[in-house]
Amino acid sequence: MGVASQDAIDQLRALMDLVSEPLRATFQNVHQGYINETLVRFLKAREWNVSKAHKMLVDCLNWRVQNEIDNILSKPIIPPDLYRAVRDSQLIGLSGYSREGLPVFAIGVGLSTFDKASVHYYVQSHIQVNEYRDRVILPNTSKKHGRPITTSVKVLDMTGLKLSALNQIKLLTIISSIDDLNYPEKTNTYYIVNAPYIFSACWKVVKPLLQERTRKKVQVLPGSGRDELLKIMDYACLPHFCRKEGSGSSRHMDSGSENCYSLDHPFHQELYDYIRQQSRLHEAAEPIKQGSFHVDFPEPQAEGSEIAKTIESELNKFNLKINGD
Repeated sequence: MGVASQDAIDQLRALMDLVSEPLRATFQNVHQGYINETLVRFLKAREWNVSKAHKMLVDCLNWRVQNEIDNILSKPIIPPDLYRAVRDSQLIGLSGYSREGLPVFAIGVGLSTFDKASVHYYVQSHIQVNEYRDRVILPNTSKKHGRPITTSVKVLDMTGLKLSALNQIKLLTIISSIDDLNYPEKTNTYYIVNAPYIFSACWKVVKPLLQERTRKKVQVLPGSGRDELLKIMDYACLPHFCRKEGSGSSRHMDSGSENCYSLDHPFHQELYDYIRQQSRLHEAAEPIKQGSFHVDFPEPQAEGSEIAKTIESELNKFNLKINGD
């Protein structure tokens, strides 16, 4: 790291030393003892501009306080059947760890339907996974490896991607904006697998719109990506949809314990048990209420809005082409 970068970190750290409660308390939940690494993430997200990174970080902390994000891991989605419905329609899971110790998150982009609950439940679920990753998984793997591990790997399964994805763009833009503004630079690499033609068509026009640092993180792998992914992780850590040769996947191709999207997978069992345990600790002060945990949605960033519009335009063109044929 160069002198200029270290100067930027020192300047931002001096500014953050000035914040008072309750921002100071929520900042501890963000950095988990890895302050410099956290400052670097926000500096990278703002091209190493200290003033802009400081504003971004303070805005993030205010968002956390205003939306009680520190308490979101004590707010289970109940009843369990509703949570299972969310899991069945918002496909995400932890399949294992890379050989460097980075968590490997699998995301079923193509087969997620987001049609079993309100937007608020999906946003709540997404933020809970983020917070569990940052406050439990990453600190644990950092301790295990004896060094800071503050990012993860994401494997995006495009199996089943259809024109109906248009219906999900608004929700996906909301979730993407929450991540961009409040969880920046948490993904080391995005691996795209099982990409159908429709994805390839969109990717050609979306790729130039991405910032260079984001573009460099995206790798589109052939087929299921198995051979390439085995270079960075063991077979046991591959997402279930990457374990066979070629392309193609299925939401239900494996049993619950193998399918990392499923509520029956160990990751989701541990996550749900953790949230229920945390809720019991808060029960005396505040009884559990049924209903979603509402979080203010940020205005989509200019880049995200442009990308969403471009994808929508390309999908519409694709639809016209198919119907024209």
